Amino acid sequence: MKALPARFSLPLIVTALLAAGPALAQDNWLATWMASPQPTWGNELPLPTRIPEALADSTIHQKLRVSVGGSQVRVVVSNEYGKQPLLIGAARVAASEGARQVLKFGGEEQVSIAPGETRTSDPAALVVPALGDLVVSLYLPQRTPLATFHWDGKQTAFISPGNQVNAQRLEGKEQVEARLFLSDILVDAPLDSRALVVLGDSITDGNGSTLDSNRRWPDFLAQRLAAKNVAVLNGGISGARLLEDGMGVSALARFERDVLGKPGVKSVVLMLGINDISWPGTAFAPNAPLPSLDKLIAGYRQLIDQAHRHNLRIIGTTLLPFEGALEGSIIEHYHSAPKEQLRQALNQWIRSSQAFDAVIDFDQMTRDPRYPTRLLQQIDSGDHLHPGDAGNKAMAEGVELKVLF
Repeated sequence: MKALPARFSLPLIVTALLAAGPALAQDNWLATWMASPQPTWGNELPLPTRIPEALADSTIHQKLRVSVGGSQVRVVVSNEYGKQPLLIGAARVAASEGARQVLKFGGEEQVSIAPGETRTSDPAALVVPALGDLVVSLYLPQRTPLATFHWDGKQTAFISPGNQVNAQRLEGKEQVEARLFLSDILVDAPLDSRALVVLGDSITDGNGSTLDSNRRWPDFLAQRLAAKNVAVLNGGISGARLLEDGMGVSALARFERDVLGKPGVKSVVLMLGINDISWPGTAFAPNAPLPSLDKLIAGYRQLIDQAHRHNLRIIGTTLLPFEGALEGSIIEHYHSAPKEQLRQALNQWIRSSQAFDAVIDFDQMTRDPRYPTRLLQQIDSGDHLHPGDAGNKAMAEGVELKVLF
C-alpha cells in the first residue's frame, strides 16, 4: 500500500483556514470530529471493503456525533486516494433531522476536488450543541470510484439514487458502514476549547462496539470532556500499524495529517502497536518477520519527537491482552508466545521509560487477573481482541483526565 503523497507535507486544513482571510482568522475553528481517510484495496488484504466500487447520480447521507459544539460548521471532504477529480454536485449539513443548510466551497455549490487533495467548505450558519448529531449529504452527479473511505465507520450511511441532498429522512437503496469522502467536521467553538486526538487502530476505531450507538471508548471519553470544551478526535483506523502501512498508511506517515493538521489539537494519545506485533504470520502479512522491540521503540520515539517539536503533549498507552484473538475466524495465528513476549516487553518500556508525557495503562485495566494474557470477560466483545460496549466504557472511565493536558 502506498505511502502518504508528498503533497501532504503541510497540514492542509490549517493551510485552508489561513488562506480564507482575516475575517475567518478572527473565528475559533476547532476540529470536533474526524474519520481518518484510507485507500480502498483489492485482493491484497483478507477483508472485503464492503462498499460499492463506484457510485453515479447518487447521494450519500452520513450521520455523525460531534464532541465540542459551536455556532458555525465547516465540512472537510477528501479525495486523498482518488485517481480522478471528485465532483460534488451539491452538499448539505443538518443538525440531526433538522433543516438542511447549503454547503458551499469558495462560494460555489459545486466543487471539483483534485486527486490527492481535500477541500474545506465555507462556514455554514448552524448551531451545534456539544455531543450533537449532524447529517452530511453529498451528491455525486457522475460516475465516481470510491477510492477514499474510512472502512470501519460504525455508523450506517445511506445511499440513494439521484440528488437527494434535501431529503428529510435518512434512508437509501444501499447501506454501508463506512465513511465515504467525509474526513472532518470543524466548528466555530468557544475560545477556551481545545482538542485531543486518539491515534489508534481497530480498538480505538470501535470494532466490537454496537453499530449506530457511539460506544467507542473515545466516544465515552468525549462525554466526560464535553463540559470542559475538549473535543475528542477519533484517529483510529482498523488494521492500523505504527511502522508499516496496513489498512491505511502507517502512523509514521499519517501523524502530520491526523494530528498536526487538526485545528485546536493540544494533546495526542498514542494507542498503536498490536497489529505490528500480531500481523506477521497471518493472512495480513504471511511472510513478514516479527518487528524487533528496538524498531517499535524507535517508532514511538519518532512520534514523541514530532509531538514535542509542535508543543503537543503525547500520552502513551499499554497494549491490551490478546491471547485467543480471532480464533475461529479467517485470521489464524494472530497470537503466539513470541508475540506475547514482545507485547509484554513493549508494555514494560511504555510504563518505565518516561519517554511519554504520561501513560494510560489499558493493559492493567482490561486484563483478567487470573489469566493476564487474556481480556477480562466483562471487557471482551467475544473475539478476545476488541472490547465490547462495557469494555469501551470502562476504558474511558479509567482514564485520569488530569494526565491528558
